[in-house]
Amino acid sequence: MLNDAVAPEIVPAAGSDKDAPLKEDIRLLGRLLGDVLREQEGDAVFNVVETIRQTSVRFRREADADAALELDAMLKELSREQTISVVRAFSYFSHLANIAEDQHHIRRRRAHLLAGSPAQKGSVSFALRKLRLAGVPRKTVDTFFQDALIAPVLTAHPTEVQRKSILDAEHDIARLLVERDLPQTPKERHANMQLLRSRVATLWQTRMLRYSKLTVADEIENALSYYRITFLRELPGLYDDIEDDIAAEYPNGDGTIEPINAAYVQMGSWIGGDRDGNPNVNAGTMQHALARHATTILDFYLDEAHALGAELSVSTLMVGVSAELQALADQSPDASPHRSDEPYRRALIGIYARLAATARALGATNILRKEVGAAAAYPDAAAFVADLRTIVASLESHHGAALVRPRLATLARAADIFGFHLASLDMRQTSDVHERVLADLFAKSGVAADYTALSEEDKQALLLNELAQPRLLYSPYIAYAAETDSELAILRAARGIRQRYGARAIRNYIISHTETVSDLLEVLLLQKETGLLRTDWQTGDSICELMVIPLFETIPDLQRAAGIMSQVMALPLVKQLIAKQGQLQEVMLGYSDSNKDGGFLTSNWELYKAELALVADFQKAGVKLRLFHGRGGTVGRGGGPSYEAILAQPPGTVNGQIRLTEQGEIIASKFSNAEIGRRNLELLVAATLEASLAPQEANPARNGQLAQFEAVMAQLSDLAYHAYRHLVYETPGFTEYFFSATPIAEIAELNLGSRPASRKANQRIEDLRAIPWGFSWGQCRLLLPGWFGFGSAIETWINQADGAAKDDRIATLRAMYAEWPFFATLLSNMDMVLAKTDLAIASRYAELVADQGLRERIYKRITDEHGNTLRCLELITGNTERLAGNPLLARSIQNRFAYLDPLNHLQVELIKRNRALSAESRIDERVHRGIQLSINGVAAGLRNTG
Repeated sequence: MLNDAVAPEIVPAAGSDKDAPLKEDIRLLGRLLGDVLREQEGDAVFNVVETIRQTSVRFRREADADAALELDAMLKELSREQTISVVRAFSYFSHLANIAEDQHHIRRRRAHLLAGSPAQKGSVSFALRKLRLAGVPRKTVDTFFQDALIAPVLTAHPTEVQRKSILDAEHDIARLLVERDLPQTPKERHANMQLLRSRVATLWQTRMLRYSKLTVADEIENALSYYRITFLRELPGLYDDIEDDIAAEYPNGDGTIEPINAAYVQMGSWIGGDRDGNPNVNAGTMQHALARHATTILDFYLDEAHALGAELSVSTLMVGVSAELQALADQSPDASPHRSDEPYRRALIGIYARLAATARALGATNILRKEVGAAAAYPDAAAFVADLRTIVASLESHHGAALVRPRLATLARAADIFGFHLASLDMRQTSDVHERVLADLFAKSGVAADYTALSEEDKQALLLNELAQPRLLYSPYIAYAAETDSELAILRAARGIRQRYGARAIRNYIISHTETVSDLLEVLLLQKETGLLRTDWQTGDSICELMVIPLFETIPDLQRAAGIMSQVMALPLVKQLIAKQGQLQEVMLGYSDSNKDGGFLTSNWELYKAELALVADFQKAGVKLRLFHGRGGTVGRGGGPSYEAILAQPPGTVNGQIRLTEQGEIIASKFSNAEIGRRNLELLVAATLEASLAPQEANPARNGQLAQFEAVMAQLSDLAYHAYRHLVYETPGFTEYFFSATPIAEIAELNLGSRPASRKANQRIEDLRAIPWGFSWGQCRLLLPGWFGFGSAIETWINQADGAAKDDRIATLRAMYAEWPFFATLLSNMDMVLAKTDLAIASRYAELVADQGLRERIYKRITDEHGNTLRCLELITGNTERLAGNPLLARSIQNRFAYLDPLNHLQVELIKRNRALSAESRIDERVHRGIQLSINGVAAGLRNTG
């Protein structure tokens, strides 16, 4: 693993010249890690690591039973200290391989651009060219960008295993690898190598794990690191690139179209506002989140304003300025005679002073660079933007257009995008809590003795009647349940946050487990109780500050979604509120719970059907639909490549409006490198642009075959649902098998996040959160939620026919794969999951199940279905190898196995030790640490397991 002799294990096949730099980088990093391991731990540990790696390779390649016995014996003999060192070595190698691969992706993309090759699929320029060739006019494109909202929403979840310190060190290593691609003198090359060695040594000496429970404040800081690395500069830069792409692709515009000033990509966050199942989130965490958001963005603005002041040394002795700019300069607290002829500097000194005052007013406590003099805080971000635009306009009208880009234009763009709030914080709570809070308010106000006992019809009538009353239910002189006080305090805090940081700081309230119309009306009433919904009782005109967004999660919820929304949107009050929202309403669809509830195939199908039904009902109501996709990292939780997923959405479901969650370690994978982060943001924009404006006729499946395909999919879904449910919920002993054969119990007790792994303190799969459910299956390398049920469904459906009809059914499935993006994307994602699935490793985890009969019975069910799924996938696609259409990813996955496998074997051994100690009511912190290190390493190696 760690020296030149074995490095070819982890590099692409010989003869692939374009991948030679990747091979060199991985060899280099592996050698450096090996050197550090020898220096820090000694030759003995290094040799143990190599022996384990080689034995693991033999176990994989030859299915060698002797190798398995050797490996098992070897791992049992490791001391606690050796075990930690070995786990760390393999874990860090996974991290270093990720860095090398990321840099190679960037290298290949740059080579593509330097060669003047055609625009790549997934780029905005590619999407624009496709639209232009399809006859989409420039004005339509510009209107799209003026009206669109594309919002990645960062969330914190129990599978996030990266520490910021580790991310910072890895960021340095990535930067140093980039430098090695540049011409360097021998001295520079030597210095680069020394720095790389020191950074790898820093990694080795840095604690990879958290020894204390992660707090919400920690999660907020982790998320903010990605803004500093990527979003603050790359998002405004992407806007500039897109404007250039539009001008290049549509060069003959008539000049009458307004420039695109809208913030069509905006960041969202759940961290600090998502209360569903997390008792650690409250009014205080929301206020803390926004204070940290504001401090982060204002620090950025202050740094940029200071740098601009140094750069814009323009003198009025040389060139004129606008009257507006001169007035801005005259308002500056800077009265130095040395700058009397430098109005831009004086204006920026004044802007800096106002920003510093704003930062203090919004919660910043440490302004590193003191302002020249006092100035009034900005009332809002729009006033700051106006000052920047005054500078831009003056420069452009006085021969200074070249001075606008990049810094000033980027700062003005950033102010449009981020305001003083940085990211919109969503609020989320489960419907059960709202019901309990209102039951308390109703009972103590004498309005309804037992609200929870009312029928749905009576609940709706009561809620609508109360919404029409000018008085409140709440009284400051009555004692309420602690939960009631807490929830009302949170809503009051939201109102204060909006007043302090701007309306975009918090604008959405998401209701988990939305099952009825009353679930939405309850949140409207709670907003009324806290001043967020206000009515002019003379005119009857109402305004609601937070959009109430239902989250439909389980299979039954998805099936009811369109009906619930139709009823809600027909209510006069809701109609009025939707009109105030720009005739737009958002609906969130939860991928995770529907998958845990019904399996991969059925979840995807029910989501697809729900979207189509929502589109139809929203069109009838004359309301624009914005879908919020609660995608997870894994395919089993709705993950997979975002670009393909957006293009595979049913017709009419995008329309320039889309929000989607980015979760767990996927955030680090996508956004811990600035250039890769920018590419991922561009993919979202390109896919949304193409899905919204590309003519639908371009998809042959929509010309007559789609109805047939959907009918087949409905049958397959029903078969897959029953196969999945029968295993997970109806097979005696399956819960015991799951809790024994995966590290779910260890994940639940380790410091991976602020949110509990289960909604309730039990071992019911129904109450387990979907995230640790999927994460656990990934750790044991079965990834069951991403494929189970598919093979049974396909095989049964084909065999339901007789004779030649079977061939017809196979032909239909192949046509679905070739012509229907939804089905093709579904199979592509499953293909990736199966490429990462490994039954040999999974068999080691199965050995953790003490009951041999139970173990053999259930493991055979799983392996039989795995075989069926592989055969059926090959039958439909014609590919006998996994990821045949993506050889780069296939090589990446295969090359990782030799380094992932030892981590899995070590994890199994550590779990055995931990459970044996637990049976004796003993705890060994080193064993705990080893398990968590192995979890970190496996997650890093698989890259989308959370």
